[in-house]
Amino acid sequence: MICIITGDIVGSRKVKDSWLSNLKSALKVIAGQYNKWEIYRGDSFQIEVEPENAIKAAAYLKACIRVNKPADVRMGIGIGTVKSKRKKLSESNGDVFVNSGIAFDSLKQAKVNLAIKTDFNEFDEDINVMIRLALIAMDSWGIVAAEMVKLALEYENLLQSELATLSGRTQSSVSEALKRAHYSELMDMDKLYRKKLNQIFSN
Repeated sequence: MICIITGDIVGSRKVKDSWLSNLKSALKVIAGQYNKWEIYRGDSFQIEVEPENAIKAAAYLKACIRVNKPADVRMGIGIGTVKSKRKKLSESNGDVFVNSGIAFDSLKQAKVNLAIKTDFNEFDEDINVMIRLALIAMDSWGIVAAEMVKLALEYENLLQSELATLSGRTQSSVSEALKRAHYSELMDMDKLYRKKLNQIFSN
Protein backbone atom coordinates (compact mmCIF):
# COMPACT_ATOMS: atom_id res chain seq x y z
CA MET A 1 0.00 0.00 0.00
CA ILE A 2 1.20 3.47 -0.87
CA CYS A 3 -0.33 6.94 -0.81
CA ILE A 4 -0.53 9.38 -3.71
CA ILE A 5 -1.60 12.98 -3.20
CA THR A 6 -2.90 14.69 -6.35
CA GLY A 7 -3.35 18.45 -6.14
CA ASP A 8 -3.51 21.79 -7.84
CA ILE A 9 -3.10 25.41 -6.83
CA VAL A 10 -6.23 27.53 -6.51
CA GLY A 11 -5.80 31.18 -7.46
CA SER A 12 -2.27 30.67 -8.83
CA ARG A 13 -2.82 33.44 -11.41
CA LYS A 14 -3.78 35.96 -8.76
CA VAL A 15 -0.46 35.83 -6.89
CA LYS A 16 3.21 36.18 -7.75
CA ASP A 17 5.14 33.10 -8.79
CA SER A 18 6.54 32.68 -5.24
CA TRP A 19 3.93 29.93 -4.73
CA LEU A 20 5.78 27.77 -7.27
CA SER A 21 9.11 27.84 -5.42
CA ASN A 22 7.23 27.23 -2.16
CA LEU A 23 5.42 24.26 -3.72
CA LYS A 24 8.68 22.76 -5.03
CA SER A 25 10.37 23.21 -1.64
CA ALA A 26 7.40 21.64 0.17
CA LEU A 27 7.32 18.64 -2.19
CA LYS A 28 11.07 18.13 -1.70
CA VAL A 29 10.72 18.24 2.10
CA ILE A 30 7.84 15.73 2.09
CA ALA A 31 9.37 13.36 -0.46
CA GLY A 32 12.78 13.42 1.25
CA GLN A 33 15.45 11.25 -0.28
CA TYR A 34 12.91 9.27 -2.35
CA ASN A 35 12.18 12.33 -4.51
CA LYS A 36 8.90 10.90 -5.83
CA TRP A 37 6.99 13.99 -6.91
CA GLU A 38 6.04 15.75 -10.10
CA ILE A 39 4.61 19.13 -11.18
CA TYR A 40 2.64 19.16 -14.43
CA ARG A 41 0.26 21.45 -16.36
CA GLY A 42 1.86 24.42 -14.62
CA ASP A 43 0.10 24.26 -11.27
CA SER A 44 -0.87 20.60 -10.75
CA PHE A 45 1.21 18.06 -8.84
CA GLN A 46 1.47 14.51 -7.57
CA ILE A 47 3.56 13.15 -4.73
CA GLU A 48 4.03 9.74 -3.16
CA VAL A 49 4.06 9.62 0.64
CA GLU A 50 3.82 6.93 3.31
CA PRO A 51 0.08 6.32 3.96
CA GLU A 52 0.47 7.14 7.68
CA ASN A 53 1.97 10.55 6.80
CA ALA A 54 -0.86 11.63 4.47
CA ILE A 55 -2.62 14.07 6.82
CA LYS A 56 0.58 15.76 7.96
CA ALA A 57 1.83 15.99 4.36
CA ALA A 58 -1.44 17.57 3.24
CA ALA A 59 -1.39 20.04 6.16
CA TYR A 60 2.23 20.95 5.38
CA LEU A 61 1.47 21.54 1.68
CA LYS A 62 -1.55 23.63 2.67
CA ALA A 63 0.53 25.76 5.05
CA CYS A 64 3.29 26.28 2.45
CA ILE A 65 0.78 27.52 -0.13
CA ARG A 66 -1.42 29.58 2.24
CA VAL A 67 1.67 31.68 2.98
CA ASN A 68 1.09 33.06 -0.56
CA LYS A 69 -2.44 34.31 0.14
CA PRO A 70 -4.88 34.33 -1.72
CA ALA A 71 -3.44 31.14 -3.24
CA ASP A 72 -4.73 27.85 -1.82
CA VAL A 73 -4.39 24.18 -2.67
CA ARG A 74 -6.86 21.40 -3.50
CA MET A 75 -5.73 17.83 -2.79
CA GLY A 76 -7.06 14.32 -3.25
CA ILE A 77 -5.41 11.68 -1.05
CA GLY A 78 -5.47 8.16 -2.48
CA ILE A 79 -4.31 5.01 -0.72
CA GLY A 80 -4.02 1.69 -2.52
CA THR A 81 -1.82 -0.65 -4.49
CA VAL A 82 0.44 0.03 -7.49
CA LYS A 83 0.11 -2.04 -10.64
CA SER A 84 3.10 -0.73 -12.57
CA LYS A 85 5.63 1.77 -11.24
CA ARG A 86 7.52 3.96 -13.69
CA LYS A 87 10.04 6.73 -13.22
CA LYS A 88 7.30 9.35 -13.69
CA LEU A 89 4.36 9.18 -11.30
CA SER A 90 2.02 10.32 -14.07
CA GLU A 91 2.99 7.25 -16.13
CA SER A 92 2.48 4.77 -13.27
CA ASN A 93 -0.85 3.07 -12.64
CA GLY A 94 -2.79 1.07 -10.08
CA ASP A 95 -5.61 1.43 -7.56
CA VAL A 96 -3.75 4.13 -5.63
CA PHE A 97 -3.70 6.45 -8.67
CA VAL A 98 -7.38 5.75 -9.40
CA ASN A 99 -8.28 6.47 -5.75
CA SER A 100 -6.26 9.68 -5.70
CA GLY A 101 -7.93 10.82 -8.94
CA ILE A 102 -11.42 10.00 -7.60
CA ALA A 103 -10.69 11.91 -4.37
CA PHE A 104 -9.40 14.90 -6.34
CA ASP A 105 -12.32 14.89 -8.81
CA SER A 106 -14.80 14.85 -5.90
CA LEU A 107 -13.53 18.14 -4.46
CA LYS A 108 -15.41 20.57 -6.71
CA GLN A 109 -18.77 18.89 -6.26
CA ALA A 110 -18.29 18.59 -2.48
CA LYS A 111 -16.96 22.18 -2.36
CA VAL A 112 -13.99 21.21 -0.20
CA ASN A 113 -10.23 21.44 -0.71
CA LEU A 114 -9.19 18.05 0.69
CA ALA A 115 -10.59 14.50 0.59
CA ILE A 116 -9.38 10.91 0.94
CA LYS A 117 -10.26 7.73 -0.98
CA THR A 118 -9.20 4.18 -0.12
CA ASP A 119 -10.76 0.75 -0.74
CA PHE A 120 -12.46 0.97 2.68
CA ASN A 121 -15.71 2.97 2.47
CA GLU A 122 -16.39 3.18 6.21
CA PHE A 123 -12.84 4.44 6.85
CA ASP A 124 -13.25 7.04 4.08
CA GLU A 125 -16.55 8.29 5.53
CA ASP A 126 -15.06 8.73 9.02
CA ILE A 127 -11.86 10.41 7.86
CA ASN A 128 -13.60 12.71 5.37
CA VAL A 129 -15.91 13.99 8.13
CA MET A 130 -12.80 14.78 10.23
CA ILE A 131 -11.14 16.44 7.22
CA ARG A 132 -14.19 18.63 6.53
CA LEU A 133 -14.18 19.77 10.16
CA ALA A 134 -10.41 20.42 10.06
CA LEU A 135 -10.84 22.49 6.88
CA ILE A 136 -13.01 24.99 8.79
CA ALA A 137 -9.75 26.01 10.49
CA MET A 138 -7.29 25.26 7.68
CA ASP A 139 -9.17 27.20 5.00
CA SER A 140 -9.06 30.30 7.18
CA TRP A 141 -5.31 30.22 7.94
CA GLY A 142 -3.83 33.67 7.49
CA ILE A 143 -0.22 34.19 6.43
CA VAL A 144 1.21 34.20 9.98
CA ALA A 145 -0.81 31.13 11.05
CA ALA A 146 0.31 29.28 7.89
CA GLU A 147 3.96 30.26 8.51
CA MET A 148 3.81 28.95 12.08
CA VAL A 149 2.11 25.66 11.09
CA LYS A 150 4.77 25.18 8.40
CA LEU A 151 7.54 25.79 10.94
CA ALA A 152 5.93 23.61 13.63
CA LEU A 153 5.63 20.70 11.16
CA GLU A 154 9.22 21.15 9.98
CA TYR A 155 10.54 21.17 13.56
CA GLU A 156 8.08 18.96 15.43
CA ASN A 157 10.44 18.32 18.34
CA LEU A 158 11.06 21.99 19.14
CA LEU A 159 9.38 23.89 21.95
CA GLN A 160 7.34 27.01 21.17
CA SER A 161 10.13 29.13 22.66
CA GLU A 162 12.56 27.57 20.17
CA LEU A 163 10.12 28.12 17.30
CA ALA A 164 9.91 31.76 18.40
CA THR A 165 13.70 32.11 18.19
CA LEU A 166 13.71 30.50 14.73
CA SER A 167 10.93 32.71 13.41
CA GLY A 168 12.09 35.93 15.03
CA ARG A 169 8.75 36.28 16.83
CA THR A 170 7.82 36.32 20.50
CA GLN A 171 6.75 33.07 22.15
CA SER A 172 3.29 34.54 22.83
CA SER A 173 2.78 35.43 19.12
CA VAL A 174 3.86 31.91 18.08
CA SER A 175 1.50 30.41 20.65
CA GLU A 176 -1.36 32.67 19.53
CA ALA A 177 -0.78 31.86 15.81
CA LEU A 178 -0.77 28.09 16.45
CA LYS A 179 -3.89 28.43 18.60
CA ARG A 180 -5.64 30.39 15.83
CA ALA A 181 -4.59 27.68 13.36
CA HIS A 182 -6.00 24.96 15.69
CA TYR A 183 -2.65 23.19 15.39
CA SER A 184 -3.05 20.95 18.47
CA GLU A 185 -6.48 19.77 17.24
CA LEU A 186 -4.97 19.04 13.84
CA MET A 187 -2.29 16.90 15.49
CA ASP A 188 -5.01 15.06 17.46
CA MET A 189 -6.78 14.36 14.18
CA ASP A 190 -3.52 13.07 12.71
CA LYS A 191 -3.13 10.64 15.65
CA LEU A 192 -6.69 9.37 15.22
CA TYR A 193 -6.17 8.98 11.45
CA ARG A 194 -3.01 6.92 12.05
CA LYS A 195 -4.81 4.76 14.61
CA LYS A 196 -7.75 4.05 12.26
CA LEU A 197 -5.38 3.43 9.33
CA ASN A 198 -3.41 0.95 11.41
CA GLN A 199 -6.64 -0.84 12.31
CA ILE A 200 -7.72 -1.37 8.68
CA PHE A 201 -4.23 -2.45 7.63
CA SER A 202 -3.94 -4.96 10.47
CA ASN A 203 -7.32 -6.58 9.83
